[in-house]
This record gives sequence, C-alpha cells and structure tokens, in this order.
Amino acid sequence: MTGSKAEEVVGVLLAGGLSRRMGGGDKTLRLLAGRSILDRIIDRVRPQVGRLVLNANGDPTRFAMTGLEVVPDVVPDYAGPLAGVLSGLDWAAENVPGARWVASFATDAPFQPADLVERLRAAAEREGADMACARSGGREHPVFGLWPVHLRHDLRRAMIEEQIRKVDVWTARYRLAIADFDADRVDPFFNTNRPDDLAEAERLVEGGLVD
Repeated sequence: MTGSKAEEVVGVLLAGGLSRRMGGGDKTLRLLAGRSILDRIIDRVRPQVGRLVLNANGDPTRFAMTGLEVVPDVVPDYAGPLAGVLSGLDWAAENVPGARWVASFATDAPFQPADLVERLRAAAEREGADMACARSGGREHPVFGLWPVHLRHDLRRAMIEEQIRKVDVWTARYRLAIADFDADRVDPFFNTNRPDDLAEAERLVEGGLVD
C-alpha cells in the first residue's frame, strides 16, 4: 500500500498472550533460522502501515530491540486478542489523527502476506463492509483483521459491559469482508504455537518454501 492510504492505517502487533502452548514466555521472540519470529514479522508488516505499535503486557523493555512503542491491554486480566485490538484502536485515535483503520497481526505467524493490509482494505471497500479479516484454506483468521477506528467505543462497551471476548462474536454484529489467500503451497497464516510448529517452520525456511 502506498502513500496516503498507508498513512490512514495503524498496525498493531498482537503479543499480549501468555504463550501457554509454547511453554510460556514470549513465543514471538523464539528464533527461526537465526532470527526472531517477531523480527521477521516486523519486516513484512512495517511497509504496509503508516505507524506500527506492539501490544504486549508486562515489562516492555524485553521488546526494546524493536524500537516500537509497546501498548499494554486496556482491558485487564489477559482478555485476549480483542483487548489488543481495542488497545490499538485507542492508541491510533490518540496519536494518529488521520488514522481511519487499525490492522492487527498475530505475532506467531512468520510467513504472513506482504500485501495483507492492501487486500483487507480492498475487500472492505469492494463490499462496503465495516471491517475485514483474512481467510486461507477455507478457514477464517479474525486476528488478521482491519478495524475501523470509529468503532472503538462500541468495542469497549462490548468487552466491559457484555464481557465479550471472542472476536467472531463481536464481528458478527457488523458487515465483515473476507480477503482470501492461497494456501496450496504454504499457508501464509501458519502459526508457531507449539514447539513442533516451530520445527516445521524451520523445515519450510530451510527448504526454500518461504522467505
């Protein structure tokens, strides 16, 4: 995405979880072919957005090497990806007056598309939708989404007053566009949730199947 369109989008990297399936710690800081998963994702994501922040809880200094501002959840007790989305929406509204959208990215998917935001936005505009998410292999990936900044108050009410935590429960209230991505060779949303997944990601990189 180029020029003014990219400036209208703030990216938020979602790293606010507890990484239980990886045995705890920050799974995004695990090394993949000599580089952290997070570094790989930042390289793919940064050119797609005007500003980029990292949503994470706890001591922010552990992410100091990224040079990104760390934004904690605005809803307490590890409330899941929606809390990270809300945190990104609030940050965008307060810090980037021209921002219309927040794009969210999981930080355990090292091969995510370099044109993700462009295609999410195209899908939303084509369908006149309120928001958009990605899909591959017939499976939707709501964490890879495009969210309008103006709905942040609605999301806050849903999370605090209704205790909504599931992304698809909230998105069901709106018109959601879907951007489809090819997964025939490698699923671009392959995630490294478990040690076995990380080993498989190593195999894909070493085999030249992904960058």
